[in-house]
Amino acid sequence: MEQFLITPAAGKRLIAKALVKHPAVNESLASGTIVIIAGTTNGYVAEEILSSIGQAENFSRKRFFGGVVLPPGIPVTSSGRIKDETGFPGDVVIKDGIWKQGETIFNVVDDLREGDVILKGFNALNLPKGQAGIYIGDLHGGTTVASIQAVVGRRVRLILPGGLEKRVYADLNDLARRVNAPGSHGPRLLPLAGEIVTEIEAISLLTGASAEQVAGGGVSGAEGAIWLAVDGNDEQIESTKKLLNSIIREPNFEF
Repeated sequence: MEQFLITPAAGKRLIAKALVKHPAVNESLASGTIVIIAGTTNGYVAEEILSSIGQAENFSRKRFFGGVVLPPGIPVTSSGRIKDETGFPGDVVIKDGIWKQGETIFNVVDDLREGDVILKGFNALNLPKGQAGIYIGDLHGGTTVASIQAVVGRRVRLILPGGLEKRVYADLNDLARRVNAPGSHGPRLLPLAGEIVTEIEAISLLTGASAEQVAGGGVSGAEGAIWLAVDGNDEQIESTKKLLNSIIREPNFEF
């Protein structure tokens, strides 16, 4: 067993690299549609997937998000959106291996079918219960409610990439009931049923090793970092070392 420290930015890059290897993503790239809904983690996902098909030249992670959580002092709207929203590029929609630039989930949701894939980030994670929840700021449910139409109505696969720094301890259904109740204030919370991909699943996908979180936190840029204990055979541990050394100095996210 080996232990590794992973910052939130490195975790985003790790998750993104893993999704390039995800069997369902590869199947949809070959013949189908993938919708990567704008979000900070999904910016890395889009970058890696577009690079894998040689179409990343016109993509930038800057402004590739709707709502965003920022430190005090940066002006945002009540729904968590940056007040200066110039430059939002839309979601990334890839159909039959071709990036349809400028399209969003709203443009294509009615055309999605079983076998297609939606990738949507999350804001809350109860890992032991396998629950992920998304903060809702839009009064009509935004991209989350749009996605549910295809997932529930037509069995489109939903993959939920996100880092372990978003972990919570309460049952998300109970949390949602309380924060969504009349008289409550702040964003709403919607638990979603989908395939959760954190740093733990990413390591398994990329190396075959198993991982678990054993500690967390830090300072001077390591805030929100996690310690993962990774177990596997010699080849898997060596592969994990090489992988994590390649991403460990990923710069902090900037917009």
